[in-house]
Amino acid sequence: MTQYLDPRTGTTWPLETPRWCGEGRAPLLLTDLPGIGRDDIATGVRSIWRYAAAFPFLPRAPITMGEGCTPLVETALPAGTALLKCEWFMPTGSFKDRGASVMLSLLREQGITAVLEDSSGNGGAAVSAYAAAGGMAATIFVPASTSPAKTVQSRAAGASITLVPGTRQDCAEAAEREAERIFYASHNWHPFFLQGTKTLAYELWEDLGFVAPDNIIIPCGAGSNVLGLYIGFSELLRAGQIERLPRLFAAQPAHCGPIARAALGLPAEDAKPTIAEGTAIAQPLRLPECVAALHQSGGGAVLLEEAEIAEASLMLARRGIYVEPTCAQAAAGFARLLSAGQIAPGESTVVVLTGTGLKATPRYAEMLGVEI
Repeated sequence: MTQYLDPRTGTTWPLETPRWCGEGRAPLLLTDLPGIGRDDIATGVRSIWRYAAAFPFLPRAPITMGEGCTPLVETALPAGTALLKCEWFMPTGSFKDRGASVMLSLLREQGITAVLEDSSGNGGAAVSAYAAAGGMAATIFVPASTSPAKTVQSRAAGASITLVPGTRQDCAEAAEREAERIFYASHNWHPFFLQGTKTLAYELWEDLGFVAPDNIIIPCGAGSNVLGLYIGFSELLRAGQIERLPRLFAAQPAHCGPIARAALGLPAEDAKPTIAEGTAIAQPLRLPECVAALHQSGGGAVLLEEAEIAEASLMLARRGIYVEPTCAQAAAGFARLLSAGQIAPGESTVVVLTGTGLKATPRYAEMLGVEI
């Protein structure tokens, strides 16, 4: 029977009781699931819920808006040909809809009607939208210094925005305290969010004719896509559906790349502002688990300079691919890994593009020298 798991102590808890952390604020995963085969896919469902047989629960009425089933586009880039997974083709414009759909479907099934999240970006937008779609109330904590433009999407969905004085870390700590009153449905904390992001692995497997790619390059902040892909492909390996794991590579900005630095065996450094702001997570909760996933897959990490990220953003845009600089760094990582010989031109390499460039208009204006 699947249970909540503290991977650092081995302690488990039943799924029936809503829980977002372990003892002493330990981040949780789930115990291993067996995985599914191609015959278990609900082919008539065009969303991540086509893989519902891979989940440890099935709600009577999932909260879904057609998330998933995103394009995988073979594209010639300056460094070589890559498979671009266009995750911004989602209801709220980012990959976080996968996790929000599964997490909030579970919580609503468990009788939770109001949720709390701390995020001024894509996570907050996804939780706000899916809470609205599910008839749930959402409260989003954001740093008081956050630009009002960044919370408009959440406000439009009906979420209550609470401005918290201080840093991003202060905001997270305030949310944890508020979790005594409102259930903390955090995209960083709740293990069922990873059950949503693992559907990316199943989807890539199906996209590629039920085989795994050789490599996947992932823009990485807190690591929910790294862990989701590792969990999903591990299940497929366990089920005998693939012969090996794809190699996972985390792409992070050199200005704030704690997971990449740890994976590369480099000393930690203080965070600095970066154009890839969506991955600027200075203290990721699951750092050891992310590093283990990268190493166990045979992959690794790459740290990108600001100029490389900006160049990759404009390079993609000039090919009609308008994405956030946050995820354009995965394309920069593709070029770096190819030039270093860590991946080969003849291998199948997926570059995960997680968010729309429409959310980064000020950044693009700055790169283009345009006033808005």
